[in-house]
Amino acid sequence: MNVNILIAEDEEDIRQLVTLHLAKEGYEVFEASNGVEALEIFTRERIDLIILDIMMPEMDGFALLQRIRKRSKVPVIMLTARTEEADKILGLGLGADDYVIKPFSVIELISRVNAQLRRYMEYNPMKAPEDKLRNGGIVMDLDDYSVEKDGVSIELNPKEFKMLRLFLENPGKIFTKKQIYESVWDEPYVGDNNTLMVHVSHLRDKIETDPKDPEYIKTIRGIGYRMDDKDDKAK
Repeated sequence: MNVNILIAEDEEDIRQLVTLHLAKEGYEVFEASNGVEALEIFTRERIDLIILDIMMPEMDGFALLQRIRKRSKVPVIMLTARTEEADKILGLGLGADDYVIKPFSVIELISRVNAQLRRYMEYNPMKAPEDKLRNGGIVMDLDDYSVEKDGVSIELNPKEFKMLRLFLENPGKIFTKKQIYESVWDEPYVGDNNTLMVHVSHLRDKIETDPKDPEYIKTIRGIGYRMDDKDDKAK
């Protein structure tokens, strides 16, 4: 199985240089130039390690790290040009696994990436990171692309699977119709509400006890949809 690395860095020269060296190591690399773009990639793809710059537009590294740690334990290496001890303490306190100060040696960064992945895989030897997603009675296995609800297998088509994965990875988050469409269909949204509504309806038919009164996928009128966080409500 390929190892996927996400680098979130707004300085293009640094991002491309690191990407080049990671690719030479055999890693699959996803690039983001801001925090919002990075979160969208993390939501859409199976990411095994993140290289995360602190100072980014739209959503900084600290805010993004908090969002990531709510649902994933993948290794995170933070990059910063700031040398304040408080920044390092904050980053590590939020769940960063390592910290690299700019300017840095790319060779050293790659060594740190390799070390973090070895350590992570050592404690997760059976499967790749984040192989199952859960919310309430729904369980999605990302290895064999299977879905169960309350122990009963559910057959989903590829679009339904991608949509459900998006919701499961972001419980409680409201998605606009545009965000859902572009994430699931991988093409620009041109206002085709009917296609999206039909797929949401079919997905509800398969996962909801009463599709007309859904307990998982809720319609947010005038905006889009949200999956309620059943695990959070149970606490």
